[in-house]
Amino acid sequence: CQCDFSEGSTNNTNNFTKQEAANGRGDSVKMEGSKKDKASSKLSVERVYQKKTQLEHILLRPDTYIGSVEPITQQMWVFDEEIGMNQREITYVPGLYKIFDEILVNAADNKQRDKSMTGIKITIDPESNTISIWNNGKGIPVVEHKDEKMFVPALIFGHLLTSSNYDDEEKKVTGGRNGYGAKLCNIFSTKFTVETACKEYRQSFKQTWQNNMSKTSDPKIKLFDGDDFTCVTFQPDLSKFKMEKLDKDIVALLTRRAYDVAGSCKGVKVSLNGKKLPVNGFRSYVDLYVKDKLDETGVALKVVNENVNDRWEVCLTMSEKGFQQISFVNSIATTKGGRHIDYVVDQIVSKLIEVVKKKNKAGVSVKPFQVKNHIWVFVNALIENPSFDSQTKENMTLQTKSFGSKCLLSEKFIRAATNCGIVESILNWVKFKAQTQLNKKCSSVKHSKIKGIPKLDDANDAGGKHSSECTLILTEGDSAKSLAVSGLGVIGRDRYGVFPLRGKILNVREATHKQIMENAEINNIIKIVGLQYKKSYDDAESLRSLRYGKIMIMTDQDQDGSHIKGLLINFFHHNWPSLLKHTFLEEFITPIVKATKNKQEMAFYSIPEFDEWKKQTENYKTWHIKYYKGLGTNTGKEAKEYFADMEKHRITFRYSGAEDDAAITLAFSKKKTDDRKEWLTNFMEDRRQRRMHGLPEQYLYGNQARHLSYNDFINKELILFSNSDNERSIPSLVDGLKPGQRKVLFTCLKRNDKREVKVAQLAGSVAEMSAYHHGEQALMMTIVNLAQNFVGSNNVNILQPLGQFGTRINGGKDAASPRYIFTMLSPLAKLLFPAVDANLLKFLYDDNQKVEPEWYIPIIPMVLVNGAEGIGTGWACKIPNYDPREIVNNINRMLNHQEPMPMLPSYKNFKGVIHELGQNQYLVSGEVSVIDKNTVEITELPVRTWTQAYKESVLEPMLQGTDKTPALINDYKEYHTDTTVKFVVRMSEEKLAQAEAVGLHKVFKLQSSLTCNSMVLFDHMGCMKRYDSVHDILREFFELRLHYYKLRKDWLLGSLGAEASKLSNQARFVLEKIEGKITIENKSKRELIRMLVQKGYESDPVAAWTKSQEKSQEEDYRDGNDSDGSVGSGSSSGPDFNYILNMPLWCLTKEKVDGLLKQRDIKRGELNDLQKKSPEDLWKEDLAIFIEELNNVETQEREEQNSGKAIKLVKGKVGKPKAKKLNLQETMPSPFGRRVEPPTQPIKADAAKKLTKKKKSDSDPAVKLEFDDDGLGGEGGTGGAGENSVPKPKAPRVKKEKKEPGAPRVKKPPGPKGASAKKMKKRNPWSDDESKSDSDVENSEPVIPRETKSQRASGTLSVTINIYFHRQHSVSCRDCSLFTSVFSLSTCCVCSKSEKVFPSAVMCIKSKTTSSQRKNFFCEIKDVFLFFAISTNIGNRLKLLK
Repeated sequence: CQCDFSEGSTNNTNNFTKQEAANGRGDSVKMEGSKKDKASSKLSVERVYQKKTQLEHILLRPDTYIGSVEPITQQMWVFDEEIGMNQREITYVPGLYKIFDEILVNAADNKQRDKSMTGIKITIDPESNTISIWNNGKGIPVVEHKDEKMFVPALIFGHLLTSSNYDDEEKKVTGGRNGYGAKLCNIFSTKFTVETACKEYRQSFKQTWQNNMSKTSDPKIKLFDGDDFTCVTFQPDLSKFKMEKLDKDIVALLTRRAYDVAGSCKGVKVSLNGKKLPVNGFRSYVDLYVKDKLDETGVALKVVNENVNDRWEVCLTMSEKGFQQISFVNSIATTKGGRHIDYVVDQIVSKLIEVVKKKNKAGVSVKPFQVKNHIWVFVNALIENPSFDSQTKENMTLQTKSFGSKCLLSEKFIRAATNCGIVESILNWVKFKAQTQLNKKCSSVKHSKIKGIPKLDDANDAGGKHSSECTLILTEGDSAKSLAVSGLGVIGRDRYGVFPLRGKILNVREATHKQIMENAEINNIIKIVGLQYKKSYDDAESLRSLRYGKIMIMTDQDQDGSHIKGLLINFFHHNWPSLLKHTFLEEFITPIVKATKNKQEMAFYSIPEFDEWKKQTENYKTWHIKYYKGLGTNTGKEAKEYFADMEKHRITFRYSGAEDDAAITLAFSKKKTDDRKEWLTNFMEDRRQRRMHGLPEQYLYGNQARHLSYNDFINKELILFSNSDNERSIPSLVDGLKPGQRKVLFTCLKRNDKREVKVAQLAGSVAEMSAYHHGEQALMMTIVNLAQNFVGSNNVNILQPLGQFGTRINGGKDAASPRYIFTMLSPLAKLLFPAVDANLLKFLYDDNQKVEPEWYIPIIPMVLVNGAEGIGTGWACKIPNYDPREIVNNINRMLNHQEPMPMLPSYKNFKGVIHELGQNQYLVSGEVSVIDKNTVEITELPVRTWTQAYKESVLEPMLQGTDKTPALINDYKEYHTDTTVKFVVRMSEEKLAQAEAVGLHKVFKLQSSLTCNSMVLFDHMGCMKRYDSVHDILREFFELRLHYYKLRKDWLLGSLGAEASKLSNQARFVLEKIEGKITIENKSKRELIRMLVQKGYESDPVAAWTKSQEKSQEEDYRDGNDSDGSVGSGSSSGPDFNYILNMPLWCLTKEKVDGLLKQRDIKRGELNDLQKKSPEDLWKEDLAIFIEELNNVETQEREEQNSGKAIKLVKGKVGKPKAKKLNLQETMPSPFGRRVEPPTQPIKADAAKKLTKKKKSDSDPAVKLEFDDDGLGGEGGTGGAGENSVPKPKAPRVKKEKKEPGAPRVKKPPGPKGASAKKMKKRNPWSDDESKSDSDVENSEPVIPRETKSQRASGTLSVTINIYFHRQHSVSCRDCSLFTSVFSLSTCCVCSKSEKVFPSAVMCIKSKTTSSQRKNFFCEIKDVFLFFAISTNIGNRLKLLK
């Protein structure tokens, strides 16, 4: 070793070194005054480059070996006698701490060499500067080393680089490694004594070194016959550590190390200064740190502990001081941690962060290091051959893979970790951080000028001394801002500011922290008003800190405007509820209707108020009525009038207490979904009752309204938006249409186009004729959707798709632009919606314009034919498509007073299979066939699985594979068209066999579930209603439609009767005129009318009947159609004979007379035929015509689909091109393939479990028993064979869609009887786990429980359990509504044998078992039943369990 001594030598060096250095200095002086000779030059080189012994080097550079020998001050854990384990600032010398630790760790290492070692005794005597460490483990061999010619203890403790740990091939879990350890303690001690005794060699050894290991005494060897021990006693050389004595701080630190060893060295009792330390293992050691410590809520810290294995023990608790760790590797205190800490903490953090994210969906995003900052972890580990970053061994650097063991924390530990306060601490920190970030968006200083907010027109006094008198007007859009600015010209700009909103603001109640932080509009409002998050504005002083004293909301007087008001109220209520108590919010209302006549003007602020005025005003039609749909309808002049009369238009919100808080929360909290449903249901029922009894609608804004409560606003105005949202999103049961679709149908029927029309052009007509108030792009998409007819869209499209309206390739997204495609009414539309029924419908009025009816009344329930989907406020609707022919058949059955047949969902041209899994639960399966040993053909996909999406999401990943999953298929080819599907997939023979074993439908994702538990529709009274089954919808439609057929017959009888009377009177008049019985020449009109009356002629029957119909409509609808005039032109006060007197003269000719008589007879015949028919007959006729036309349309569609594809024009040698037939076989399913039957059992079992869970949650409290791992939920293989050992029920209903329209329905069983399959492990049937068991099971199907329509009768309790029984016993109960609860029995409950017992599906205890069987069965489970019965509060029903 070469060293450069730039400074003088220390007292460690020998005299020779001192003399050499002195000579060097003398020579240097001489060289300054004389020539440099060779000798002096050579001496200088030797002085510069020196070699030291290892001992000299250690003493000269101690920090390389034991750390710093300078006193340092830092926070450390120490053990103070009066306090206990304490973290405080101490001053200590790391080198002294290290040499003590080396001897202590050696003593602890001996436990790994000698498992019988039981004690370590430590003595620290500051007065005599003596430290002694004794252990009763195996002693050092007292024998002479043959190579080194000295005793082994002398070799180990008195010579550097000697160790027993140099063999790296041997896996050791000791602390020593490099051969320095105890020698360093010897070197830095004035006296160092080793005593050891070895029973094996029957000798004891004692030797002492002094003066930093420079002086050695002779070893003392004695005969010994006692127990092994080793004792090291040393006196540190305090001068080396710049210390005078062992002070209080170093003693407290060394005492802590004694406690460390007591906690980390299992099975060893440690005593200090003759006193046994009160530590029994690692867990009690951890208590020394957390004892008497409280968390932020004042609760004692909870410690989670786990002995993972014999090498790892982990304790965890919450930390309030950032990340903390106390860890030991082979009893070495790794105060800086290391990879063993990272290994454990990473597992904990990854699990905790999942929990935190679930509970903090709307908060600040949490990163792993932030979770780590709340953790205090204690780790005691034994690691093979550990490596450290320095000889001080504070940081363990060994890679995880070399630890020699694993520390996999259990789920129980993780669950306990989530409940020990750490998660709550993190969430509190998240809230604090979120608040801090939000506060950065706010300004605590009130500014008179605000910069950087576009479109803000600030009040001149805002932010000044008059800021509390200023009002900020928030408007709905820029056009409303222009109106407000116009009005400010009257009242001035000093106290009023204007800021336009861009549509609807965010619902902050359920928004994420990120959404709020990034929402520019919310941040602008906060900045403009001068608000501060979490600040209370209870007193007047706090209000003066705001830039504005009030906020005025100025929106359109429609439902969307009400929603914006509600969102703003919600924003302030959620963040600053105290502001609502100060009348901080106002609204500015404008008229929604104005009626003018001459110089009179009436303004109405709500439609119900206007309706009342119309009822009270007889000649209201003489008034000019103008509707104001939005603020933009008002002129600047009108704006000035409104603002000039501010008190009339300003409505103040007044806080009325807790009911206001509850109302706002009800409207905007996601947690109140069920309450919102009830709220809307009550509103719709109240509206229905009002309509039935002719009562007026409720309204808020009358001419005298000046203020209102938040409760009234929510329950009388905002509820209208929620209801209208549902009306726009959820269709009507009657016609299956939403308002936008109904407007399209209304326009098409009214236009009655005989030629095709562009979709974009039709959208314009719809907006014009039906007063459509939303965007035309949405309207054009509605038209496109009504015309689509690919698989998965409409079963009966009411518009014709003349152009590219989308295909099943992309699910309709590949439709062409509305500018390029045409449409017109389908021939079926007019048959489904007969024109004659229009006379019975209640048409709506918009701005005095007659628009679409409340609903149409088709001849079949279109909501079932084409299905329905929609999401509204509080409700969602999903109904699948059904076959129109099946619906017609069921209606015919009901007309014949028969029960309707069950129906399965059906999609036009779908070639797959639909199975029924349970009530309103279906399994949709595609078609797949095996062509040969390595080829599979897919010819149908599940409904609404689009071809392109399937290729990209299923086949491509199978072809490409991933890092973890190898490629499953070798190649695939596409032969599909826009209407058909055909993938030919090639794969290896082995993988095809494996795929078949698992199930080709599952592997290729050719099955999807269809759940219809949300069949919510508007009934004919406009009320939301939930239907339990398709038959409920069908029955309600049937009753209503039959009633309207009766009304249609009555209307037709009246109409035909009036027309027949008119023709009869005309014919009689002509005949009497010809016969000369009537003379009309040279008579006044008055005389002619008198004569006709005397002769018994009727006043115009058609006009009279029409007028009576109009009058009845006028009574039904308060909105009259003032554009419709009287049919007749005569006076309304007298008889009308214009239909006779206006007849042309040529009506007297013979031909006209004969024609008139013939018309009369035909009309009388029609009337007689109609009188003979019942309403049922009328309906049957319509249905028959519809089915005939449906067959014609579908036949034509097939012909069009086949035409153009089957032929190809080929240019011949001469003449015209010839037609050549194309080969379409490649697009058709292969005739040689082996069809794979879709499996249903695994999915049925899964559906049964889901349905049972739902029943448990929806039903009364029931007994629940936990089930073991062998429970209900096995999966069968392909071909319909299942694992579950259950009695065989009847086969489920299966629907194979018709390949040809009109073909009979084909039912397919779920699988061939007797087919066997491999027993599968319990798993989710949709998982990717393909592990299998070798045991074979019989083909069986689970019993699928079905929900009853109504709740069970009170007073009965049906308890259902799962039991074990042999497969041959059929004991399952299908007679009651079942709850699936499960209990594991070791024997069969039927025959009491224990061999081959399997879990059953559900079985009711009141089923077909005998009383003795039930009695024996209950003997085993009664205690569990009683326990759960009591715990679920149904003790009052225990008598039913006996």
